[in-house]
Amino acid sequence: MKEREITGARVLLECLKRLGVKDVFGYPGGSVIPIYDEIYSFEGIKHYLSRHEQGAVHEADGYARASGEVGVCIATSGPGATNLVTGIMTAFMDSIPILAITGQVNRAMLGRDSFQETDIVNITLPITKSNYQILSIEEIPQIVKEAYHIAKSGRPGPVLIDFPRDIQLEKIEVERFEELYSEEMDLSGYERGYQEDLSKLDEGIKLIENSKKPLIISGAGVIHSKGAEEFREFVERLQIPVTSTLLGLGAYPGDKNLFLGMLGMHGTAAANIATLEADLIIGMGFRFDDRITGNIEKFCPNAKIIHIDIDPSEIEKNKKVDIALVGDLKKVLTLLNEKRIELEDIREWRDRVEYLKRRYSLIVPDCKEGLTIQRVLREIDRVLKGEGVIATDVGQHQMWSALHLTYRNPNSIISSGGGGTMGFGLPSAIGAQVACPDKKIISIVGDGGFQMNIQELILLKAYKLPVKVFIMNNSYLGMVRQWQELFHERRYSEVNLEINPDFVKVAEAYGVKSVTLESEEDLEKIDEILKSDEPILVNCIVKKEENVYPMIPAGKSAEDMIGLRGVKDYE
Repeated sequence: MKEREITGARVLLECLKRLGVKDVFGYPGGSVIPIYDEIYSFEGIKHYLSRHEQGAVHEADGYARASGEVGVCIATSGPGATNLVTGIMTAFMDSIPILAITGQVNRAMLGRDSFQETDIVNITLPITKSNYQILSIEEIPQIVKEAYHIAKSGRPGPVLIDFPRDIQLEKIEVERFEELYSEEMDLSGYERGYQEDLSKLDEGIKLIENSKKPLIISGAGVIHSKGAEEFREFVERLQIPVTSTLLGLGAYPGDKNLFLGMLGMHGTAAANIATLEADLIIGMGFRFDDRITGNIEKFCPNAKIIHIDIDPSEIEKNKKVDIALVGDLKKVLTLLNEKRIELEDIREWRDRVEYLKRRYSLIVPDCKEGLTIQRVLREIDRVLKGEGVIATDVGQHQMWSALHLTYRNPNSIISSGGGGTMGFGLPSAIGAQVACPDKKIISIVGDGGFQMNIQELILLKAYKLPVKVFIMNNSYLGMVRQWQELFHERRYSEVNLEINPDFVKVAEAYGVKSVTLESEEDLEKIDEILKSDEPILVNCIVKKEENVYPMIPAGKSAEDMIGLRGVKDYE
């Protein structure tokens, strides 16, 4: 830097650049004008202008999920900051490393109910891994370095920095900035996110070696640890059947014989039945949440449980386990692979789960009475062959995307798990495309969730992002309607979306090419759509009242699955 002095806003950008940040998403406002003034001529970081702050934070989230790096977003104070809250919660629930930077009123105006003043630090305290309010220009280098480190270390998660406007304008000598930036981080009050405890590793290995019906459940922790290669080595060497949570898809290739598909409320019958029959569960990087377990007391009733997770607070939070191993999964898997575990002959168990996969294979309804979401997804899968990145919204299409698409690689599904956040699908796909410009990014959305952040469609035009947006247009809030049908005597209360916009005209208004699919014959267009190098909105007119099956009703167990081709027993 040739300048003798630089502003606090410039210090922020210099720190981000040195930490490796190349892209940020944001929306300007009064309390961040100094930051945007510096962005105007700053080299090395590209800014993407979102059209709503919620879009910006979901874009940063999708960027982080696709790349494995920290996603960054910027918003102004007051409503700009509070518009980030839903996206911060979404990232927090799924352990996604994002850095949210919010503007704030001048220090002298804090606590005076000033124009667009909001205590965003306390608002976000329960949904961030850590957060900061800058009170001095000399704090900026250390705070930015710490925030970035905390977001991606241990169990990842969102961190927020609140930045008063007057400090953005204040100046500091470049020499002093360099001195402050070079100082070691002082994280004496912050542990690394976990206290490793592998003291029961050998006991866990004995359980594995003595099991006759072992089952591996992989979660997003396998992917967050960048341990997919070690995970695949572990599975292939021991030949143990594998099932996965929604966000764990891709850790193990979905087209392998040992893979049973996703488990849980809308998981495959084979995976859920296997949890009933297994004598050992090896749980890796997941938290035994209710959408996986159903009735927690009846989950895996005949199995010993080994739980491996980086976060000690997850151990026995929901389910009592026999062996707990606290540590980074990549490291734990490396140790397990080095131990050369000798497993008993489990061919009979493998044959059993293979039989379950055949007997309860997923049904794809025909299109005689109209196009179905499942059929559209199978055609997408045929073309992609398990490659590319799928970014979903939330609802029926999300569950069908998990069941009917093949995920062969880590970081290939981007979906709101714990938060279940509608409006996530389109902006997260945009973030993923920015992070991975050479990959095919497919956004699968419902006609309800798509409209929650529909304004972000303009980014496809503005930045020439070749995202393919498939709207599963059934004129319903599909998942809510399904629950109303099954558990509320078909009282379809406020779920009818028959008065939707004309999505083709919407795409035209945003300068994006569109295609409509409404018959079996139209599916032939998908080859050309996915091969295109331009953004396309695909309006899929699908059957209105299809249900996602199998299904474990809320609070029930795998024994209570419905939708198994009408067959209750599984002997």
